[in-house]
Amino acid sequence: MPSPQYPAVQAARQALADRLREIRLNSGIKTKYLAEAAGWDRWKVGKIEHAQRAPTVADIRAWCHICDADDQCEDLIAALQSADSAYATWKRLQRGKGGLRRLQESRLALYEGASTDWTYCSQVVPGLLQTRDYVTELLTLISRRSGGPDDDVPGAAAVRIDRQRVLWRPGRKFLFLMEEAALYYRLGEPQVMVNQLSHLANITASAIPSVALGVLPFSRARSQWVLENFTVFDGNKVEVEILSALVTITVPGEVSLYLAAFEDLYRSAVFGDEAGRLIEAAADAYR
Repeated sequence: MPSPQYPAVQAARQALADRLREIRLNSGIKTKYLAEAAGWDRWKVGKIEHAQRAPTVADIRAWCHICDADDQCEDLIAALQSADSAYATWKRLQRGKGGLRRLQESRLALYEGASTDWTYCSQVVPGLLQTRDYVTELLTLISRRSGGPDDDVPGAAAVRIDRQRVLWRPGRKFLFLMEEAALYYRLGEPQVMVNQLSHLANITASAIPSVALGVLPFSRARSQWVLENFTVFDGNKVEVEILSALVTITVPGEVSLYLAAFEDLYRSAVFGDEAGRLIEAAADAYR
């Protein structure tokens, strides 16, 4: 089940559970009869109706058929799939041969379709600012953790690097914030980090109209604690990266929480030459 810290996911599951319960009650069917007719154990109906157990597509079809509500079946299945998509485990997203590469390809449309991206990273360099060697090291670790085949890493890295072309699209705006600590988290050989940090330093020094990069220093007082990596797309959709899954948030109240957190982080960040000095200091530590 999704983590309770993401109430939008649980709310979607609860709404589906409530609709299934309403269908059963309107049909006049008791929980015991429904379980017996479907061939389930006696506790399954109650667990589904209290959102303690997510139904499968087959469960919904059986439920609707027994309760004479076949006309509502497809709508309920769509609601189930919507709830599932809000909490997608990395293992499911990367399933099958070449899964890591296909995952990168599937996300291209999202980045190309948005007009503004606000990205915060506490552990790694933001994806659109990563060098090829850094990407390769990171995706190799991800592949090992998820159990995917290592042979899809080069293809996945190529797709992620190709995605960076959106940085030069007219009318796009990107605001990147990263913790100073992320500059020191080593991936690969020291030279990989030197090259990656040099790339970041060039970004802070050059005038790419669409890009702003800020660093949150160790030493600066702040009003927002360190968070998990997340990106806000066009101010109305948030994707949060946790160890086990990619969580998609579209409920306005929850999106507002992330917008407010990002604004607090922004006020604690430094930009331009000041950010460049922090990046260069980190690069010196690897030389």
